[in-house]
Amino acid sequence: QVQLVESGGGLVQAGDSLRLSCAASGRTFSSYAMGWFRQAPGKEREFVATISWNGGNTDYADSVKGRFTISRDNAKNTVYLQMNSLKPEDTAVYSCAAGRGRTASWLPREYGYWGQGTQVTVSS
Repeated sequence: QVQLVESGGGLVQAGDSLRLSCAASGRTFSSYAMGWFRQAPGKEREFVATISWNGGNTDYADSVKGRFTISRDNAKNTVYLQMNSLKPEDTAVYSCAAGRGRTASWLPREYGYWGQGTQVTVSS
């Protein structure tokens, strides 16, 4: 069992930055990969970023490459999403997810636990 709690969302202007955090508890944090997904109103959930169990491998959606950075601190049981140069199209509820295994993945089915999400709104 894994519990996930996101924080750090908010209302910002285009071009601003935000850092999301996701605190995990339960199963040993370093035993699984982590991912960030987002869902905008009226749209399906989409992959944003993923990181392997030890941070050695990361992957990003094309829409955020070069602007977002995923990282993790296994000593703090926390994964982060640094979001720079935010755009209005980044507006969504961002959720973190705990992987079923150690390998980073963009596939939602590879994740067994999900947080409630945090709202990010980017105004133009």
